[in-house]
Amino acid sequence: MKFSCSVDIDLPRERVIELFDNPDNLQYWQDGLVSFTHKSGIPGQVGAQSSMIYSNKGRKMEILETLTKYNLPESMHGSYEGSWGKNTMHNYFEVLDEGRTRWRADMEYLEMNGFMMKLMAKLKPSLFRKQSQKWMDQFKAWAESS
Repeated sequence: MKFSCSVDIDLPRERVIELFDNPDNLQYWQDGLVSFTHKSGIPGQVGAQSSMIYSNKGRKMEILETLTKYNLPESMHGSYEGSWGKNTMHNYFEVLDEGRTRWRADMEYLEMNGFMMKLMAKLKPSLFRKQSQKWMDQFKAWAESS
């Protein structure tokens, strides 16, 4: 399953990247995030890995993030793995004009584990896109108010 999301942010790209690239800021726009812990490699370099733990309705989910491309301010790509499966996310940051930036994210779900994940992907694929778009919209709102 592949899809893309985007959001136009009323901030210069340098400021967007400054806010986006700081893991301490994830808590402000990714609801459910419990922790972000660097695990291996050099932060900001290809191959760096981090553990992200989320809580959703009392259930904890751990995701292992691996940076696969780090070319900020233009782009940052990662792969994400958990018990639920595996996906990739390619983030692109485009200057629209002096004070505006478009963040586009291309996602691809490569594996889905478990009956419920497979069923949701088949019957309600829009839920995956809606969650990604929600976080991007929350980032925009938080960043513009920072």
